[in-house]
Amino acid sequence: MVGPPGAGKSMLAARLPGLLPDLTPAEALDVSLVHSVAGMLEDGLLLRRPPFREPHHSASVAALVGGGHRARPGEISLAHLGVLFLDEWPEFPRPALEALRQPMETGRTTISRANAHVTYPARFQCIAAMNPCRCGHLGDPARECAKAPGCGQDYQMRLSGPLLDRMDLTIEVQPLPPAELARAPIGEKSDIVAARVAAARDRQRARGGARCNAEAEWDALQSTAESEALTLLETASTRLRLSTRGTVRALRVARTIADLAGLPRTARAHVAEALAFRHRMPGRNG
Repeated sequence: MVGPPGAGKSMLAARLPGLLPDLTPAEALDVSLVHSVAGMLEDGLLLRRPPFREPHHSASVAALVGGGHRARPGEISLAHLGVLFLDEWPEFPRPALEALRQPMETGRTTISRANAHVTYPARFQCIAAMNPCRCGHLGDPARECAKAPGCGQDYQMRLSGPLLDRMDLTIEVQPLPPAELARAPIGEKSDIVAARVAAARDRQRARGGARCNAEAEWDALQSTAESEALTLLETASTRLRLSTRGTVRALRVARTIADLAGLPRTARAHVAEALAFRHRMPGRNG
């Protein structure tokens, strides 16, 4: 999520865990074991809800991916099957951000020591929030600094291309004027959205193989997509120069959009919407 300070990015991220289904008994055991190893399991009770972790942007590599003298699990493992929220994303140390790349792809992290190698699970949803530039007001002529737009490009270049390629959705979050905020209609309640998410997860499990679409293989995704959808994806991948990873992830997002709509096939419109979410950073080409 990219937007100026006070636009509601952190608030939106904090609401996501409430939309996710409860952990299954097997998932609850996996998550609880990680927290137990970290000494964070309260009263020995299993965790039933997806965890939500929000480390400070000063966190080190060891704090994020795990390490230390006893090879303790890091924040990404404590967020296993839940949400890892990285606020002020470009402010994290570059080595810490780059260390996230492999776990985001494999769903696990390995901590190597002289006498042991410890592997922890790390299948998490990474939600990142950032200002478009250091001053936070890129694109607002009344408030942006004198270095715009160069400041925005410099700030966002702290994030590498391979890291951005692993982010499936990029959205701009704009603040609402006070008058518009006061007259805004009441939106859907969280329990209604959560029921729609749970139904989509049930459809994903019913197809078999993967726990959710984020783990689905290409053949499974392709088999439920209409030919027009695959043609659009192929054309767009060439024109937008998407990596193989980006192409697969775009189809996963499209399949999820179809599941949320309760549709059995991934249509051309679903692929088009998924492609619109690929990383388009304001003030940064590519």
